[in-house]
Amino acid sequence: MAGSMAGSMARAALRRAAIGRRLPRPPALGGRAAAAGWSGPAAGGAVQYCAELVRKRDYEGFLCSLLLPVESRTSAFALRAFNVELAQIKDSITQKTTGLMRMQFWRDAVEDIYSDNPPHQPVATELWRAVKRHNLTKMWFMKIIDEREKNLDDRAYRNIQELETYAENTQSALLYLTLETLGVRDIHADHAASHIGKAQGIVTCLRATPYHCTRQKVFLPMDICMLHGVSQEDFIRGKQEKNVRDVIYDIASQAHIHLEHVALDDYLYNMQKVDFNIFHPSLQKKSTLLPLYLYIRSWKKTY
Repeated sequence: MAGSMAGSMARAALRRAAIGRRLPRPPALGGRAAAAGWSGPAAGGAVQYCAELVRKRDYEGFLCSLLLPVESRTSAFALRAFNVELAQIKDSITQKTTGLMRMQFWRDAVEDIYSDNPPHQPVATELWRAVKRHNLTKMWFMKIIDEREKNLDDRAYRNIQELETYAENTQSALLYLTLETLGVRDIHADHAASHIGKAQGIVTCLRATPYHCTRQKVFLPMDICMLHGVSQEDFIRGKQEKNVRDVIYDIASQAHIHLEHVALDDYLYNMQKVDFNIFHPSLQKKSTLLPLYLYIRSWKKTY
């Protein structure tokens, strides 16, 4: 039931986004668009391209965006597609110089967007529309790019504070922009978004750990690992001893400090049920009830 509901929500959102928004097919690839790694336009234009990219690579963000007012929804898809484009650079390169070139493309693209001259790339096109529609703050885009660029180095976070700084400049900055699409520019809302973004960044780091371990990489804060006498090799080998789980417990506890009742607490609760075994198979599954869960919370206006 939940799976079919999610599919129906997705299809309805794509249809709504397309109404009155049909765009001409972008020109053939070349120059900066090719450098960004774009493989071609999606059927139906830039709006659908962004929504489909987010659905495939940021499913929970996709579902949350569906619940936004229609006047903000396509802008939210553009913002999350921009975030996905930057996030996937690190995993798609073999040399840092290539990653730096792609980051520079997006830095130049943002500059051109604010000069009313966006590149012929679907995410950039929709970002330009979002900026024009909501007068979005340029600084947050640049913070996301700068922080993602710094993170191209394959090294673990030195401490939990470094992970929180990364989360603030990526996840929280994305939330600040999303609030702006809703017409919310309020210091109290920004304060809440800061905490939620930090929690989301920490949880994302935990959720990605099994995947990173399959690639012989561990990014968990080194100070907490050292505190419990756990090495990166212990994670790469998939060890599940108590001291390994204690590392996850300490990091998860820091995320819990930043939030009490948002969607992230579901993952933290499920991790607690398996005694903080980050490699437990149940943690790798998508929640089939998440679309229904989010819809009910939206209907009740409880978040």
